[in-house]
Amino acid sequence: MAQQLFTLNRLRQEIVRYFSVINPLEAGITKIDFEGPRIAIYTKNPELFVNQDQIAKDLVNLIKKRVVIRSDESIRMQREEVEEKIREFFGNTSGTIFNETLGEVIVELSPDRPLPSENELKQLSSVTLWTIKVERQPPMQTKTIEKIKKIIYGDPQYRIQVLRNIGERVFRDQVFEVNEALITILGSGQQVGRSAILLQTTESKILLDCGYSPSGSTNLEMIPRFDAVENIIEELDAVVVTHAHLDHMGMVPYLFKYGYRGPVYCTEPTLPLMLMQQLDFISVAEKEGLFPPYSEADVRLAIQHTVPLGYGVVTNITPDVRITFYNAGHILGSAVVHIHIGEGFHNIVYTSDFKFEDSRTLEACISKFPRIETLIMESTYGASQVSFNRAQSEQMLAEYVTKTVERGGKVLIPVPAVGRAQEIMLILNHLFDSKSIPEVPVFLDGLVIEATGIHVAFPRYMNQEIAKQVIENKNVFITEYFTPIKSQQQREEVLEMAGPMIIIATSGMLEGGPILTYLREYAGDEKNLLMFVSYQVEGTLGRRLLKDIREVRLIREDGKPELINVKMEITKIDGFSGHSSMQELLKYVKSIQPKPRNIVLVHGEPEAVSNLSKNISKLLPNAKIYTPRNLDSVTLEMKT
Repeated sequence: MAQQLFTLNRLRQEIVRYFSVINPLEAGITKIDFEGPRIAIYTKNPELFVNQDQIAKDLVNLIKKRVVIRSDESIRMQREEVEEKIREFFGNTSGTIFNETLGEVIVELSPDRPLPSENELKQLSSVTLWTIKVERQPPMQTKTIEKIKKIIYGDPQYRIQVLRNIGERVFRDQVFEVNEALITILGSGQQVGRSAILLQTTESKILLDCGYSPSGSTNLEMIPRFDAVENIIEELDAVVVTHAHLDHMGMVPYLFKYGYRGPVYCTEPTLPLMLMQQLDFISVAEKEGLFPPYSEADVRLAIQHTVPLGYGVVTNITPDVRITFYNAGHILGSAVVHIHIGEGFHNIVYTSDFKFEDSRTLEACISKFPRIETLIMESTYGASQVSFNRAQSEQMLAEYVTKTVERGGKVLIPVPAVGRAQEIMLILNHLFDSKSIPEVPVFLDGLVIEATGIHVAFPRYMNQEIAKQVIENKNVFITEYFTPIKSQQQREEVLEMAGPMIIIATSGMLEGGPILTYLREYAGDEKNLLMFVSYQVEGTLGRRLLKDIREVRLIREDGKPELINVKMEITKIDGFSGHSSMQELLKYVKSIQPKPRNIVLVHGEPEAVSNLSKNISKLLPNAKIYTPRNLDSVTLEMKT
């Protein structure tokens, strides 16, 4: 604690020096506090609060920390008067959330209301002396976003204490000079799933992703190898989550179950998507009679300790490490992480899952960075050439659907709730509009509906065309062609319907979810089609079916196993994957700037990793290429 106080006192001295020497303004500072990875300065001088932008920039340059300036409660307008000013300015609103501790007001507007300009918000803030923020309710209401608000805003005192504790971790004095760094693979080493990479410096321990393996049958196979790192819970400084797929964030609450209380960093859309899927993970396990690895209370605790960041925001997460998120093109909010260690000691780019091609939903992954010595890159499709582009893939989908419909069959499309579901919905909308496929009913089941609602809540994370339509309150995903399934009764009605239809349902690898109900019902009819549009991990039911294993065991609603003979047609179209194909992986290595000295290949089965390594060595003959297995380590040297 004494060290933390010393650090805060030194920062206070620098801030006081700024106002007394560099910018002699009567600051009226009443408090300087940690607020997560930022320094919060509270002032009773209205002029300082109103003109905070330039002052905050100056302070960032001076103390090299992110700064926010807040009003002291003694100068803020009374809450009732603020509410009146908000009504005068906005008219009717959907609601307001007051955070008395931070002096913030979040104004919620209906989806059809345009957002005010930044200058208009500053004007309202200058009158009320509260920080006014505006959120527009998404066109589709989501239970998950409401849960996030209750968790984050429901106990503001606990949240601010969490942020203070995080700040103490981030801004503590650096004890050791950075002279070495080590990455240890705790998951995703020559396997797809349970991504978990431990980055250690002389000062910090940071976990990059914390996922689980959907094909594992024991804890040792499913959970990252935390058992191999002594005192990891006690010594871990931060967790960085790249995106909201369970094989990258499914075990984050597990850390909190066993005592971790540090920060979790992710992008803004990843936060609700992560909550949605972790809660569903618990629900599915319980329905299947399994004991989930953590509870809903552990999930809420993890969310309370999560710090969402936007793309391009440079953020200190420990005394010697800062990170920046960039678009990865994989799913909504997916991030490539640029990691800067020390003052120029070493720079890492961790791609996690990425797509180096524009899709209907997202723009292609970023490939240019300020500095880079080591590239940690996924290898999922390192041995899989895709001989057709996205336009050709869409044409193949249209042909399969048309053929199935014409013979009177039903099309089942298993999807991950996040990413492939929304992409396929956009493609089907296009195919219906262009009369490229016959118009048949399309039913959406499982988490697809909730995940789509979260998509439209974060339009700026999608490509410009989709973002513009969502901002204009156009329903680009669930159009008149689609019918969401919202109850068991509605599902049973669909199962009794005759004639062709398309069903899009979770889960994408047939490892649970409502898709199994439809598979059980339709598997025995040769007229029907099972179409995979995403990667199928080794050991999953989806992978077994692709290997033409046609007798499979499913668990019925009553918990009893049932042997199913799958006679329906089965196909897979790789062109829709959110992962980069082998060609795109190699193109990324050619395009990345600057060129890395080290390349670490993860998140791929052994054949994919080996094949990709051989091809990259031809492109970058001077680079060191590592293909680690789980528990292998790579030492990173200082930049020369």
